Amino acid sequence: MSGSLSDNPGLPKKLPSRRSTLAVHIRVKSPLMRLALYQPDIPQNTGAVLRLGACFRVPVEIIEPCGFPFDDKRLRRSAMDYGGVCDMVRHTSWEAFLEAHQTGRLVLLSTAGATPYTDFAFTATDVLLLGRESRGVPDEVHARADARVRIPMAEGLRSLNVAMAAAVVLAESLRQLGILQGKTEL
Repeated sequence: MSGSLSDNPGLPKKLPSRRSTLAVHIRVKSPLMRLALYQPDIPQNTGAVLRLGACFRVPVEIIEPCGFPFDDKRLRRSAMDYGGVCDMVRHTSWEAFLEAHQTGRLVLLSTAGATPYTDFAFTATDVLLLGRESRGVPDEVHARADARVRIPMAEGLRSLNVAMAAAVVLAESLRQLGILQGKTEL
């Protein structure tokens, strides 16, 4: 790929240079599956999720407060120059996120989820919600989720990191929706 992204008028035609800032926000007008990070506490994982969102053309929502200052310096290494391409929205709180959340189900990725993600039927407007690396999400967020899915893993091991979990479940959801079939580029 030479840097050209798509014919979508909401996305730039070329990747930004390394000097561009992560503060660039591009709004995609059509309803899409989204990733949402609840109060992330590791900037490298947050940057990796922004890169994931950019590469799969899936918007990312950051629900603050973050456990780190949200700036280019902390995110650039893992997001690289993809951060400026990601469709990203920052919400000042869980309540602000809920107020902005108008469509789709909240699908919480949780080690306490009863349904394996491979057995769950995803829809194009789902929001894949991921908790803090250190503590997951509080009970009120669990209660608000429309569904809770888990990634099966070896007995005795607790969890994947947030960016890896997001990649695993996002890829499966896009596969189910037929978005990845027969394509080498999105």
